[in-house]
Amino acid sequence: MKYVVEKEWLKENLDDSNIRIVDCRFTLSDPEKGKNEYLEGHLPGAVYFDLEKDLSGPVQVHGGRHPMPDIEVLCRKLEKAGIDQTKTIIAYDNGESAFAARFWWLLQYLGHEKVYVLNGGYKQWSKAGYPVSTEIPSYEMAKFNPQPKHELMASMEEVRDAVFGKRDDILLIDSREEKRFLGIEEPIDKKAGHIPGAINKPWLKGLNNGIFNSLEEQKQRFSDVNPAKQIIVYCGSGVTACPNFLALKEAGFQNVRLYVGSFSDWISYDENKID
Repeated sequence: MKYVVEKEWLKENLDDSNIRIVDCRFTLSDPEKGKNEYLEGHLPGAVYFDLEKDLSGPVQVHGGRHPMPDIEVLCRKLEKAGIDQTKTIIAYDNGESAFAARFWWLLQYLGHEKVYVLNGGYKQWSKAGYPVSTEIPSYEMAKFNPQPKHELMASMEEVRDAVFGKRDDILLIDSREEKRFLGIEEPIDKKAGHIPGAINKPWLKGLNNGIFNSLEEQKQRFSDVNPAKQIIVYCGSGVTACPNFLALKEAGFQNVRLYVGSFSDWISYDENKID
């Protein structure tokens, strides 16, 4: 796969000075857990990026539960971690792939293409008995020059155009589990249901025990999706849609965008309809 690396490869390349490893572990129900896990043990040389403090902006009236972070602030954090355009970046989480894929998407958006997700994450790495460390690394300050790819992000207005029939070239993909898509249950957001016209492709169907399904299996998952369409993926807050974004790109889809605010942003506008 093009955007996913295996633990065996990373183990063999741990000493490569051109590689930066980023720990993205996070637990939505316990926001401090990921950082604490990092302090208890992480891949050698890994730096920590927090979903809510680093990979998201402050929550406001609109923008969803995990809004787009301030680009200048994020770039300064990348520079402090010794990350520039010359570095190959490997992001990992506990194996969910959602948090690592959020980091992957942000770097793709900033124009950095040498970024990958570690297949199986920390769970599979530690299960294999591979080395871990409690040392907090320090890197020489780098210079990160963002070159945003705005075509990777969808605005709420574009989603609205699709919903109200102004753009029949757009397909919305809801990445949440089926019960949330159907509005049978909603454990997080204030309203239940989905954005009108969206189809459901649960993100977890692209993984098996934290391992990404094969390229052929990913292609089969999306075999009913017209590649000529402009695809906009969303979830609850723009996190679990990221593994679907990655899987779609792996499967060869060219026109894929992430609605960062996702359902939690959509429902913040009273005039927006819900199915």
